Amino acid sequence: MQLRSPSNNGPHSTSLDCSWASQTKERAQMRDIEREQMTDERDEVVQETPRTHSGSLLAGIAVAMLLGFGGIIWSYTLSNKVAAQQQALTDAAAQNTKLSAALQDTDARLNVTTDAIKTSLGLTQQQLDTRSAALQVREVRGEQKTARLLAAQQQTEGQVAAVSSAVTDVKTDVGGVKTDVAKTQSELAETNNQLTSMKGDLNGHSSLIARNGAELEILKHKGDRNYYQFTLVRGEKKQVGTVTLELKRADLKKSRYTLAVFSDDKQYEKKDKSLNEPLQFYSGKDPMLFEIVVNSVSAKNTVIGYLSSPKSAPEPAVVPGL
Repeated sequence: MQLRSPSNNGPHSTSLDCSWASQTKERAQMRDIEREQMTDERDEVVQETPRTHSGSLLAGIAVAMLLGFGGIIWSYTLSNKVAAQQQALTDAAAQNTKLSAALQDTDARLNVTTDAIKTSLGLTQQQLDTRSAALQVREVRGEQKTARLLAAQQQTEGQVAAVSSAVTDVKTDVGGVKTDVAKTQSELAETNNQLTSMKGDLNGHSSLIARNGAELEILKHKGDRNYYQFTLVRGEKKQVGTVTLELKRADLKKSRYTLAVFSDDKQYEKKDKSLNEPLQFYSGKDPMLFEIVVNSVSAKNTVIGYLSSPKSAPEPAVVPGL
C-alpha cells in the first residue's frame, strides 16, 4: 500500500506535511521495534533448544541406570533361587540316605523278632516260609521305592514333592509290618494268659498246667520243661519218661482216679485225684520236681494225661517188658 503525500494547498499544507512526516517516523520506529522483538524471540528459541536436548539426554541416562540396577537385582534374586533349589536337592538326598538306613535297621529288627516268635510259638516251617516271603516282598517294595527316591533327586523342584510322597508310602509299609509283629506278640500273650496255674499236691507248689492237647503244645514250645504224653489202662504198667506209671482205679462218673508212680526204686500212690490236678514228686540223684496231670477219664478204665520233668532231668530209658 502506497501513501500519498498531501497536496500543497495553502497555509494548512505545511502543518499537514509535518503531521504526515511525524506519523511516518512513528511507523518506522514501530517496525524497528517489531524486528528487534522477532530477533530476540528467535535467539530465545535457539538458546532453549540445546537445553531441551540436554534434559532428554539426562533422562535417558537415568533410565539406563535404573534398568542396569534392576538387572543386577534380578540376577541376584535368580542366583538365590538357584542356590535354594540346589540346597533342596541336597536335603532330599540326605533324607533318602536316612530312610535307607532306617529301612535296613527295621529289616534287622523284624528278622530278630521273627526268630523270637518262632521260638515262642513254634511256628511250622511252612508258616515261617510264608511270613519270610511276605517280609521279603515288602523289603523289595521298599527297595524299589528307595530307588525311585534316588532317581527323583536329579529331577526338578516340582519332582521333589513327588519324592516326599513316595517316602510317606515307605513309612506306611514299615508301620504295617510293625503292626503285624505287635499283633502276633499280642496273640502270644493272650494264649499264655489262657494257661491255668494250679497248686500241686506237694507243698502247695504252683505251676502252669495244660488242660488239653492245644495247651500242652503251648507249654512244649515255651521250652521250660520236658513233656511226655501218656494213655494208661487200668492194671497195666507203662514207662513214661524216666518213671513208670500204673492206673489203679478210674471213676468216669466222678472224674476221679488213683495211680501209682514208680521212680528210683520207690513207689508213690496218688489216691482219688481229680482231673487237671498237678501230682508232684521228686526223682533223681539230685532230687528234681516231676509233675503228672491227667486231663480225661474214659469209660474203659482209661486215663489220658502227661508227665513233665525239668530240662536238666536225665533222658528217658526204655525198660523191656513194661
